[in-house]
Amino acid sequence: MAVWIQAQQLQGDALHQMQSLYGQHFPIEVRHYLSQWIEGQLWDAIDLENPQEEMKAKRLLESLIQELQKKAEHQVGEDGFLLKIKLGHYASQLKSTYDRCPLELVRCIKHILYTEQRLVREATNSSSPVGSLMDSMSQKYHQINQGFEELRVLTQDTENDLRKLQHNQEYFIIQYQESLRIQAQLSSLATLPPADRQLREPSLLSKRATVESWLTREANTLQKYRLGLAEKHQKTLALLRKQQTVILDDELIQWKRRQQLAGNGGPPEGGLDILQSWCEKLAETIWQNRQQIRRAEHLRQQLPIPGPIEELLTELNSTITDIISTLVTSTFIIEKQPPQVLKTQTKFAATVRLLVGGKLNVHMNPPQVKATIISEQQAKALLKNENTRNESSGEILNNNCVMEYHQTTGTLSAHFRNMSLKRIRRSDRRGAESVTEEKFTILFESQFSVGGNELVFQVKTLSLPVVVIVHGSQDNNATATVLWDNAFAEPGRVPFIVPDKVLWPQLCEALNMKYKAEVQSNRGLSEENLVFLAQKAFSSSCVNPEDYRNMTMTWSQFNRESLPGRNFTFWQWFDGVMELTKKHLKPHWNDGAILGFVNKQQAQDMLMSKPNGTFLLRFSDSEIGGITIAWCVCVFFIGERMVWNLMPYTTKDFSIRSLADRISDLNHLLFLYPDRPKDEVFSKYYTPPLCKLDLYLSTYFSSFLTWYIYIYIYIYTNYHSNGDPMLDADGDFDLDDTMDVARHVEELLRRPMEGQWSGQQS
Repeated sequence: MAVWIQAQQLQGDALHQMQSLYGQHFPIEVRHYLSQWIEGQLWDAIDLENPQEEMKAKRLLESLIQELQKKAEHQVGEDGFLLKIKLGHYASQLKSTYDRCPLELVRCIKHILYTEQRLVREATNSSSPVGSLMDSMSQKYHQINQGFEELRVLTQDTENDLRKLQHNQEYFIIQYQESLRIQAQLSSLATLPPADRQLREPSLLSKRATVESWLTREANTLQKYRLGLAEKHQKTLALLRKQQTVILDDELIQWKRRQQLAGNGGPPEGGLDILQSWCEKLAETIWQNRQQIRRAEHLRQQLPIPGPIEELLTELNSTITDIISTLVTSTFIIEKQPPQVLKTQTKFAATVRLLVGGKLNVHMNPPQVKATIISEQQAKALLKNENTRNESSGEILNNNCVMEYHQTTGTLSAHFRNMSLKRIRRSDRRGAESVTEEKFTILFESQFSVGGNELVFQVKTLSLPVVVIVHGSQDNNATATVLWDNAFAEPGRVPFIVPDKVLWPQLCEALNMKYKAEVQSNRGLSEENLVFLAQKAFSSSCVNPEDYRNMTMTWSQFNRESLPGRNFTFWQWFDGVMELTKKHLKPHWNDGAILGFVNKQQAQDMLMSKPNGTFLLRFSDSEIGGITIAWCVCVFFIGERMVWNLMPYTTKDFSIRSLADRISDLNHLLFLYPDRPKDEVFSKYYTPPLCKLDLYLSTYFSSFLTWYIYIYIYIYTNYHSNGDPMLDADGDFDLDDTMDVARHVEELLRRPMEGQWSGQQS
């Protein structure tokens, strides 16, 4: 309800904007009397592009109508009687309007709430002292709004001048007609007798001289008015260009950049409502000035006066047409990008939007949008205006869509909901480039006219680069291509050029952004984590972050060349860590229970000074998407302390039994590094035992496993020179072994194990 209370305090233009949000589609009385209920609903939880969400919207509509009816029933007294009738009428009206399209109600209310919040925020900021409470973004918005106010004043001024010019010209034409009438009278004097002619001619000649003198003087005045008006229009158009540059080349480009970074897991790019309102103001102002220039041209044609005005008006008309053309073609944008890793034969969606469609009445004859997939080379040719002969690099099903106008929000957009890439035609690859490095783009194009077919526009826009795959196994490498492109693409680049190498801190920022988004965690990569990654990426042992500050990493190092001694790349290893954490380890990562980015030697150094049974969790160096347990133990057979590492657990293992349960099973694991009792950290994630038998079996297994591990330590210590097939190449300990070895261990330790079991059973 707080938003509505603040919205009611708005004044001036902001109040007018707020009031204009309401009408028959959603009465302001409904907003007022149900303000608390409206602001308490999860409108943002409904995806307007998903038809399956219609049932949720339907339930909200029904609840809204019930709330209105309930509010109506509680009205009493004379005033209450009228309000009761009005609220009941609104309930019927809303049901009739939205019953068949409940998602439109959600769209309407979301737009209202968002706009109210914006207006309240802007009003709050503008009432604060500039430079103290007003942040840079609010200051920028303030400057843009100031620009619009200046344009409004200039446009109103030229409108007044144009009317004055028209009035003066009309009076001039009347006087000119008067001079023609006098001339006609003088001509008719030739038919009169000389005496009559001498009597009347002097006065007519005097009158003609007066009128002609006035006409000459007034013609110069009109010419000055015309030139003055043209100069004012030049000033207005210069400011329009400047304002349009700020909005299109700064704000809209920044929005597109945020949209690209959002593809890497960056914060959402934000809504388009503010941008649309600015673009609509631009369109409105441009159109007003265009009409003024056309009226000035019409006045010139009505009364041609020799001079430079004709050339000036031609130049103004050309400039204003260029400005509106730039606005329209630049505001045809992709609101919802298609997936950047695009699998053939798989349904996908996208939304394009024309930000000025409502103001220019494009929806009166809704245009059709066509989607085509083109290659990187075709995209380059398109931007150079080279003839591509409408070639495509594949076939997209359901690739035509008519733009729809949503009156409640004033948006004109086309929603492609069921596109599918049937086939793709690849180009010849260069050198070591793989299919997952080849970039395509979805081209959206349309044509429409404005101003009664006065201007016809052909608009085109390109999606962010997409990588086409045919099998899920290609997803990892395709994601690497997309990540690199999204992170390091420069505005205005030639499609789709990106640097071949980047500074390590830049890559760290991209990796951290991606990791937090994939794992859905506020806990990102620490400086120590990034040092570990740098050591892995550059095969370095340096531990000082500053040593990597000026180092660069190439694309080949990132995802072409395998890491030393491994059969996978740096990115493939990192992506495996993200996948494992996202699917199975997220709560433990959020709890800080997983150090993760620690190598074997670091783990040993950390654990050797800790009590027996202290352990830590680190991501495997040798296996993609693996995590291992390192723990310190005193080998009582030889009286030495050692650090051991279990063979890595993977997604396959955790799909059988969770990490917490596996840690619970291992009795020799006592403290999570540095000194936290393991049950304190993991017990809330343990799977409750179904019965006593489960508990007994778990205890039995844990005891057996503990002794099994000790014996392996003993065997390894005494017989390592003969080689041990039960350790992997990195010396990690393998718990998954054959029953023959298990029986051998049991035979060697029969008495201790029996004593241990009997003690536990009792």
